Amino acid sequence: MNQPRIFPLGDAALVCEAPPPATLECQRRVWAAAQAARDWPHVLEVVPGMNNLTLVLDPLEADADALAAQLLAVWNAAASIDAPSREVQIPVQYGGEFGPDLQAVADHTGLTTREVVERHANGDYVVFFLGFQPGFAYMGGLEAVLHTPRRASPRLEVPAGSVGIGGEQTGIYPAVSPGGWQLIGRAEVPLFDPARRPPTLLQPGDRVRFTIAGIHS
Repeated sequence: MNQPRIFPLGDAALVCEAPPPATLECQRRVWAAAQAARDWPHVLEVVPGMNNLTLVLDPLEADADALAAQLLAVWNAAASIDAPSREVQIPVQYGGEFGPDLQAVADHTGLTTREVVERHANGDYVVFFLGFQPGFAYMGGLEAVLHTPRRASPRLEVPAGSVGIGGEQTGIYPAVSPGGWQLIGRAEVPLFDPARRPPTLLQPGDRVRFTIAGIHS
């Protein structure tokens, strides 16, 4: 695997960035490095992302060069580390008012709407990281034939629970928000609940299986 690039971001952060594409192996390294870095002195915050990890440092106390070397060592040692594998099943109502872009995805891929639904529901997805909004899980594992560009004009309001496709990924909007992903369905489970511990249903490393609760035209 290619070595990551580690570089400062201002005087209070350090970024570890791997070259594309995003893979499960790379994300496992991100998770392992993030877990280790949370216990390092003078690291104030750890922010895992897609193919990257950012450490927010105490600029007055942290030795950025030493931390960069430590980060690289953890990254290289993480090859044999497996993330916890918890499977979460999520029922989805596909199409109709729940998935207004299902036809657009079918048109782009050359599949029928039913084929899009069946292929999407048959996928085996892994949560790479959480971002954009609390509980929004970016998932890897979307079948290549389903890759569809984001909408040219993002929506101002996407309903909570909306299941979308954005390029090479699929994900679920936990709360009402603007968004530009192609909406193909809506999940029937809450993704974020501040009263729950942890508040997010999905965690990095979780395996996600979508089940077909209904197909609408």
